Amino acid sequence: MNETLFSPLDVGSLKLDNRIVISPMCQYSAVEGSASAWHRTHIGNLSLSGASLMLLEATAVEAAGRITPYCLGLYSDANEHALARVLDEVRQFSDMPIGIQLCHAGRKASSEPPWRGGSLIPAEQGGWRSFGPSAIAQGDNETPPQELDRAGMNRIRDAFVASARRAARLGLAAIELHFAHGYLLHQFLSPVSNRRSDEYGGSILNRMRFPLEIYDAVRNVWPADRPLGVRVSATD
Repeated sequence: MNETLFSPLDVGSLKLDNRIVISPMCQYSAVEGSASAWHRTHIGNLSLSGASLMLLEATAVEAAGRITPYCLGLYSDANEHALARVLDEVRQFSDMPIGIQLCHAGRKASSEPPWRGGSLIPAEQGGWRSFGPSAIAQGDNETPPQELDRAGMNRIRDAFVASARRAARLGLAAIELHFAHGYLLHQFLSPVSNRRSDEYGGSILNRMRFPLEIYDAVRNVWPADRPLGVRVSATD
């Protein structure tokens, strides 16, 4: 087993020295979606760990897609410039490939961080309106999300594309699309949160339609030789 774990692996143009990959870990330390001094310490430390690849934390493709007000984003020039500064500093000391997980929280957006309970933040307390495949609340006594219409879905698809383009400009090595953990694209996949009656609801093929549209749109703009994958909750 150790021989396999520490053996190299090529994934497209990405050459991994071993099979150890650092999974995305939310840090809740961004400012308006932009990476902070904490990210220099966090990413820099992990970049010296000996793993073959690091995936940055769940990174929102639009401000409304952040899980909490403190989540990392890649939806603005300010976000891109802040992350570029962090990556430039890390790359002075480590050549570890770094990828990113792109995410939209959907109905789980506008939430408190875990140490404050993770509940939905009301608009009057600084929260924002969340979006979902259907107007079904995440938890009891929470405001239901706004059901996405076609224009809203197009906006989010285009946001994933724009973030993927920013990731390419940053020289990131791979993208993982977040289709898991109850976030937006998982919400489309799940019959618990997706009760739509159009071509995006009902059968599993219909529920897969929007996530696959996101995948195809990102694949079209992400460099062909760089890996693009998805994270799924496989027991769903």
